[in-house]
Amino acid sequence: MTTTLDPARPASTVPARRGPSTPFASTLRHGGTLAWRGIVKTVHSPEALLDVTLQPVIFLLLFVYVFGGAISGDPASYLQFALPGVLVQTVVFASAGTGVGLADDLKTGIFDRFRSLPISRTAPLLGAIGADLVRYLTSGVIMLAFGAVLGFRSDAGPLAFVAAMGLVMALAFALCWIFTALAMVVKEPRSVQGLGAMVMLPLTFGSSAFVPADTLPSWLRAFVEINPVSKAADAVRGLLNGGPVLGPATATLVTAAMVVAVFAPLAVVLYRRRT
Repeated sequence: MTTTLDPARPASTVPARRGPSTPFASTLRHGGTLAWRGIVKTVHSPEALLDVTLQPVIFLLLFVYVFGGAISGDPASYLQFALPGVLVQTVVFASAGTGVGLADDLKTGIFDRFRSLPISRTAPLLGAIGADLVRYLTSGVIMLAFGAVLGFRSDAGPLAFVAAMGLVMALAFALCWIFTALAMVVKEPRSVQGLGAMVMLPLTFGSSAFVPADTLPSWLRAFVEINPVSKAADAVRGLLNGGPVLGPATATLVTAAMVVAVFAPLAVVLYRRRT
C-alpha cells in the first residue's frame, strides 16, 4: 500500500520545525510546568491554602477589634491603617512556607526523581516558588475583599491596587529565595520554620505595619525606619490610602533586588550540591 501526495495541498500545512530553545527559555518553561504542578496539587488539597487565607483573616480580626480601639480610637479607623500592614505581614510569614515545603520534598525524595528528568536543575526551585507566589496572590486578593467587607474603603484606582499587589509579590519573591537557601542547609522542615520565625517575628512586629513609627521609643524607631517590612507597608499604605509612595516603594524594590541577587544564586548552588 502506497500513499500518494496531493500536489494541490498547500505547503503551509507542513508544520514548521522549531528552532533550538535557549537554556534560559528552557529553564523558564520547565519551571512553569512544575509551578503548574504545584498549583494543581494545591487545588486538590484546599487545606494547603489555610495558612495564607484563614490565618491572615484571623490576624486582621484580632488586630482591628482587639487593639484597634486602643491604637486609633475605634476599629474602623484602625482598619484603614492596619490592612496594608497585614497584607505585607501575610506574605512575610507565608514565605517561610516555601522553605518548609522544599525541605519536606527533599526528605521525601521527589527531587531525586526530578534529577532523572531531562529538565533544568534550577526548574524545581522556580516551580516551587512560582506556585507559592500564586498562593500569596490569592491570599492578597482574599485579604482585600475581606477588608472591604469589614469596611475598608479606598479612593485608589485599579492601577494603585495592582501596584500594591506587585510590591507585595516582589517582596515575597525575594523572601522565598532566603528560605529556599535555608532549606538547602537545614535538614528538618521544622527547623526551617523555627529559624524563619526567629527572623520574621522581629522584622514584622518591629515595623510600622501595625503602629505608626512616631509612637515608638527612639531606640526602636531607628530600627523601624530602616526595616524593609516598614518600607513595604508604608508604600502599600500610600498607594491605597494616600501618602508618600516613591521613597518607600523604591526602597522595597531595591531591597528585593539585592536579596534576589544574593540568595537566588546561593540557593541554586546549595541545591546542586545537596542533590
